[in-house]
Amino acid sequence: MKVLLSGPGAFGIKHLDGIKNIDGVEVVSLVGRDLEKTREVAREYGIEHVATDLGEALEQTEAEAVILCTPTQQHAAESIQCMQAGKHVEVEIPLADCWADAEAVLKTQQETGLVCMAGHTRRFNPSHQWLHKRIVAGELNIQQMDVQTYFFRRKNINAKGEPRSWTDHLLWHHAAHTVDLFAYQAGSPIVQANAVQGPIHPELGIAMDMSIQMKTGSGAICTLSLSFNNDGPLGTFFRYICDNGTYIARYDDLVNGKEEPIDVSRVDLSMNGIELQDREFFAAIKEGREPNSSVASVLPCYKVLHDLEQQLAG
Repeated sequence: MKVLLSGPGAFGIKHLDGIKNIDGVEVVSLVGRDLEKTREVAREYGIEHVATDLGEALEQTEAEAVILCTPTQQHAAESIQCMQAGKHVEVEIPLADCWADAEAVLKTQQETGLVCMAGHTRRFNPSHQWLHKRIVAGELNIQQMDVQTYFFRRKNINAKGEPRSWTDHLLWHHAAHTVDLFAYQAGSPIVQANAVQGPIHPELGIAMDMSIQMKTGSGAICTLSLSFNNDGPLGTFFRYICDNGTYIARYDDLVNGKEEPIDVSRVDLSMNGIELQDREFFAAIKEGREPNSSVASVLPCYKVLHDLEQQLAG
């Protein structure tokens, strides 16, 4: 399968590393804003074609599928552009940064019948998969999730510590992971949500701190704390308080409530959540089926984010 990847930044590199482990997949084109930096990455990964324009790359290569790791503000328009060009799409989280755009992506997917999935990686991390399998089997029920998403990002830099050309967002990007995962793991839609936010940063123009509370139709509750001001351990930490045990997930690692490690090495083919996400994308294309984290399945998350944004603005 021939693939085009757009956005060779911190997350684009993670996808390229994961794809190296997947048989039958070849990245044939790399698209980036800076041509020389894009060429450097392309040389490292043996990619022959490089471009600075997505439309040009879509025309010049035989890619069947596209992985979009571009700035958030471009996700929806580029997803639509690629599908209209006849390409399957995997777009990094978030699918969009407004409700109307998220709906437009789904509409295009339905019209084209192509595979389009969003990078909701938490569905694929072995730690969360281990819990999901037990929830589905009826061995666990979530009573409460307590989630902390913490970064130290008072300047506009990416995960590699490099200057960013766009501004990240706690609600539309980082909260999207947990909003979607909470409903997915609870197996029930979110029926109640509330948010408060701290002061708006004078230069970045975004809130640097936010707190969100949610409840599903099944009665499970979730408290999500987000911050770009946290000068300490970085990342997202999930505490699952269940009717039969407590578990703490840190990316691909899992411990119980007493901090005793749980072996998740046999949950899936890899311990790399992004690689597993990519494997699902390619498998769905080959098998002609809807993927886990399809646009249709994650869309309710973006309605919750929209409602929370309206609440914060009002």
